[in-house]
Order: sequence, then C-alpha cells, then structure tokens
Amino acid sequence: MKKNPFTLTGLDRIPKAWPKQLKGSRVGLVVHPASVNRRFEHAADIALKSNYFELKAFFGPEHGIHGEKQDLIESKKSIDNKTNLPVYSLYSHTRKPEPEMLKDIDVLVIDLQDVGARYYTFIWTMELCMQACLEYRKSMVILDRPNPIGGHIIEGPVTDMNYASFVGLRPLPVRHGMTIGEIGSYLRNEFYPSLNFQVIVMEGWERKMWFNDTKLPWVLPSPNMPTLETAVVYPGMCLLEGTMLSEGRGTTRPFEIFGAPFVEPDVLVKHLNQYKLPGLFFRPLYFQPTFQKHTDILCGGAQIHVTNRDKFKPFKTGVAIIKAVHDLYLDEFHWKQPPYEYEVVKMPIDILAGSDRLRNDLEEGVSLDKMEEQWSEECSLFAMKARKQYLLYK
Repeated sequence: MKKNPFTLTGLDRIPKAWPKQLKGSRVGLVVHPASVNRRFEHAADIALKSNYFELKAFFGPEHGIHGEKQDLIESKKSIDNKTNLPVYSLYSHTRKPEPEMLKDIDVLVIDLQDVGARYYTFIWTMELCMQACLEYRKSMVILDRPNPIGGHIIEGPVTDMNYASFVGLRPLPVRHGMTIGEIGSYLRNEFYPSLNFQVIVMEGWERKMWFNDTKLPWVLPSPNMPTLETAVVYPGMCLLEGTMLSEGRGTTRPFEIFGAPFVEPDVLVKHLNQYKLPGLFFRPLYFQPTFQKHTDILCGGAQIHVTNRDKFKPFKTGVAIIKAVHDLYLDEFHWKQPPYEYEVVKMPIDILAGSDRLRNDLEEGVSLDKMEEQWSEECSLFAMKARKQYLLYK
C-alpha cells in the first residue's frame, strides 16, 4: 500500500474512523479557524454534511470560534449566522461547559490545532470539557492534529499542582512534545478513567515531523500565532507575558520580536550572546507596538531568527532573555502583577513557569545552566513515568 504523501488529520479520517457506537449521535463541535483539512474545508462545513452524526452546537475556546478576539478578551454566546446553531463561549463567565450548553448533545467533538506549548489554553479547554462530559454523562471524541513543532523534543519545567491554572491545569512540561490527542489520552487515563473517550488518530504523521512536513495548510489558531516560526519560539517567549517586556504583540512578528523602552538593543544582544544559545541569531532592533504593552512607544530589543530548529531551545532562550534584561536593567525591570488568565493571587510568571522557582532563581542570580539542569530533570522524569505511555505515533 502506497504511503500518503501528506498527513491525514482526525478530521480527514471521520468517514473511516468515526466510532460505530456513536453513529447518529448529536454532536457539539469545539473548533476555531484552524479546524480545517488540507483543502481548507472547515470542520463545521464537513460536520454539516456528515452522515455519521448530527451537528447541534458550536463551542469556542479562547479567541472565539472565528479567532477574532485578542488574548484575555472574553467571548459571549451567539448564534451562528450560517447554520442558526448556538455558539457557546468557553472563554467567558465559564471555561467549562455548563449543563444547559450540553442538554441537546450526546458527544463533544474537539478539533483544535494546538501549538505544542503547555500554556496555550486550548488543551485546558479540552480538559474542562472532559470534566463536563464525565459529570453530565456525555462522550468525547478528539480529532487529532499534528504538534506543529514536532513530537520528539520536550523542554521546560513540569507544572507544580500548587500553581495549577488555566495555563497549566495538570503536570506537563512547557514544551510537551505531544499531540492534542495524546494529551487527551494522558488526561483521561490519569484523571478521568470512566469518561467515554475516543481519539481519531492521524495517518502519515511521525514524531520528528514539523508542521511544514505534513503538507497541511497553516491557518492562524490564534491572532498572534501567524506562522510556524511563531510557534517555534512560543514555548519560551510566552514567558515574557509575565514581565513588563513586550513579547511583540502589536507588531508583525509577535513572540519573535521583544524589548522595552529602556532597552539598548546592542547592549542587550551582546549580553545575550554570552550565553551561547544554540540554533539562533539575535538581531538588534527598535520597534513600536501598535497595541498591548508600550503602545505607540519606541522600544529597543531584538528579533530571534531561528537558524536550526532541532538545536534551538525555546524555553531556555526565553529564560535567558528575561535574565539578561533583569540583570542589565534591574531598576527598570519588573514582573507583571495579577490578575492573569483568571488567576488573581499568584504571579503571572509563576503560573506560566509552573511554580515560583524560576522567578526566585532569576532574582537570586542562579546561573542559566543550573536552572536548565533542574527543569531537564523534571522533563526526564515526566517522560519516563507518564508521557511514554500515551504516545500514539512513532
């Protein structure tokens, strides 16, 4: 049998792999703009034509089902103009489906493109859907999709449950190296074993593949994730959300561009180069964000150019940037204060990092390599004790 020259997602495989016991079920679809196949057909349009189930409602994660909302902006319930079906927001007064939302459905179907980083909220929307499905006796089907930054590299600390939040509800490394279906399998088996749960797996995806190897089209899964290059740096650069540094929102290269009004680009880059970080080049620059942090103010900083994706360490790079700015500009640097992602007490940097250890280490001057040793040990333990049991692909 000839191997497909492209990856088939769970969405593509519904006709062959939809669970027989769920045929004819009433379905609620959790989707966003990136819920498309390689022909750019959206899951909603495919579901409407399906003979395998009846589409009854839509559910939108952060940014909404149309991806129109910026980060931290809530959506409201609405009616879909095309189908006249209800659209329930899972980033509003609730992030967990309520009984009223589920009364007319039998199955929640998840078709969300994750980007391979623990703080990307779609995987936690999935978990809260699991909780609701278990409580209200509904089934769940995940249509699996590629991890765009590969399934072969993990990096960063594992969440301490004392710091659980909507950017990390369960123990998971920052760069987890899993697909959304694999994370779903982990969550179901470890925390919700009685949930009626299925993953429709992909065909033609292997762990060392990057998104551009799949022949699938890149569609923005969120407003500030415009390219695969953004996803590559995101597992480290999202940490900057926990500081006063601009992470490049309000520019055309979010998460690749970073800085602040007080930063001198050449001084910062010279300092960063001392860390000898692999697989990248820091290019000094000035920029002026059009929204979010430092709106309309000239900032100094740099752009990350990734020169070798397999050697590049995004989390270590993000920590290095914060450490460099902290050490060079101690009087100007400060941490972002709560609230952040529905957490009103704990520091944003702490819930992003999964504990307060990173913040404390940075403030106490612990070396970058020493910090990396700590999170690498956590990663290895998680990989051996939990992750390897739930990998669906070679």
